[in-house]
Parts: sequence; structure tokens; C-alpha cells
Amino acid sequence: MRGKPAPKRDIKPDIRYHEKDIAKFINYVMKRGKKSVAQKIVYECFDIVKEKTKQDPRHVFNKAIKQVGPLLEVRGRRIGGANYQIPYQVRSERRVTLACRWLLASAKSRKGKSMAEKLAAEILDASKGEGATVKKKMDVQRMAEANKAFAHFAR
Repeated sequence: MRGKPAPKRDIKPDIRYHEKDIAKFINYVMKRGKKSVAQKIVYECFDIVKEKTKQDPRHVFNKAIKQVGPLLEVRGRRIGGANYQIPYQVRSERRVTLACRWLLASAKSRKGKSMAEKLAAEILDASKGEGATVKKKMDVQRMAEANKAFAHFAR
């Protein structure tokens, strides 16, 4: 690694709810720098969630992120000519990043409807502990459990 690591940039909270997690999620939704479109999608999604659950959408969103974020993941490592899948604990920052990424990916893979509706449905499913995103988390956790024998290779 040459030079200094890039500094962590502090992002501004979002306009409506004044939370950094939601601002970060809006940035993940954003394509080609069109932030206003991404904000419209996320806020519309939150309105749908509020309408369906009669709860604050921030709480539902945070619950979904907690449900989806993995505790363990596997990373490949080459040792003595063989590649091993070694389980590592996931840092809290990466846990949120993975959760957001998986939520978006499974919302995009849903059929029909607008992106806001698909995203709302996925967030609702994730907060209940079901859906494609939770399945993805379980697969990652299961893979880490299966490779627990190689945990001693981790530093």
C-alpha cells in the first residue's frame, strides 16, 4: 500500500429525516449522480412503509438493516498453495454497507412495480425477518459456520 489511506468523508444528514444512515442509503440508490431522483425514490418508499405499517419508517428501516446485516462473512485466503474460505467478524460499518447493498439488489430483482414500491416491499420483508435479503444473510452466515474449522488461519 503506497501513500496514506484515503480519509473518511463525513456525509451530511438527509433533508427530511436528518439521519446519516438514510443519507448513505440515498447515495447507494443514486445512479449517475442523480441525487434528486434517488431521494424521490427513497422518500416515496418511506411513505409507502409508513402507510402500510402505521409506524415511523425510520424505525422499520433501522430494524430491516439490523435484521439483514451479517455478523460473520468468509474471505478467501491463499495458504500453502490452497485457497481457504476463512470466517471473519464483520465490522459494524461494513455490516450496514452490505445490508444496504443486499436490500437494493433484491429490490431490483423483484418484478413489476416502481422502484419505490419494490424497495418498500423488500424493507418490510426484511424487518419481519423474511424475503430474499434475509435469505442472502443466512447463506453468508451458513457459509461462515461451515468453514469454522479454518478460523485459526485468521490473523
